[in-house]
Amino acid sequence: MGKRIVSRARGKGGPRYQAHSFRYHATIKHRRYDEIEKNNVIKGKIVNLINCPGHTAPLAEVLYENNENSFIPAPANVRVDELIESGIKAAVKTGNTLPLSKIPDGTLVYNLEIIPGDGGKLCRSSGVNAKVLSHAQDKIIILLPSKKQKILDSKCRATVGVIAGAGRKEKPFVKAGKRHLAMMARGRLYPITSGVAMNAVDHPFGSGRGRKHAKARVAPRFAPAGRNVGMLHARKTGRGKLKI
Repeated sequence: MGKRIVSRARGKGGPRYQAHSFRYHATIKHRRYDEIEKNNVIKGKIVNLINCPGHTAPLAEVLYENNENSFIPAPANVRVDELIESGIKAAVKTGNTLPLSKIPDGTLVYNLEIIPGDGGKLCRSSGVNAKVLSHAQDKIIILLPSKKQKILDSKCRATVGVIAGAGRKEKPFVKAGKRHLAMMARGRLYPITSGVAMNAVDHPFGSGRGRKHAKARVAPRFAPAGRNVGMLHARKTGRGKLKI
């Protein structure tokens, strides 16, 4: 009997592929989008910087004037007890959260909302940032880290600055054990065995006969779940294929 290939096992789910979210310190998001932020500004203070196993960047715990706290990705070059602002009248300063309509062109931002009030969905990894390109009526054009442009509502909020932890990928793991623990903290599979290194009963690419690219790596069009691995097949081939 063979075993389920990784793509099938991950789809089925199980302890090996589940993130241990009970170990995470908090959920990162902007504070609630209330009337204070829509019409004025609220001040807060960074009371703690936290290293969370579920996030690549350190978290900043912010305590606001109304004793409400929230956790945001810490911007670079901030410290504990530093004051920040959130709202439509906040200053354009590192760590402050404003609607995109109030952020000038060329400003670096992160933790952008896709829908006003959702708390932030874009650009939340360590060292990344987006750039405000232009304003067009009630729409804002954003340049993402992938160099793609995205149009967002002008009421969507974003935090000014660059997320801390930019040099994370420059430091090697050195030992396989440290890499294993880092992957286990997020429920990711490690180590990953190549399909051609497996036996024939364990993977369609197994047995070692296909290491020389002797057979096509394109998955069959109507392959069952255990065989649907490899490169994507062409949408249409032959004489009647689409001409560009």
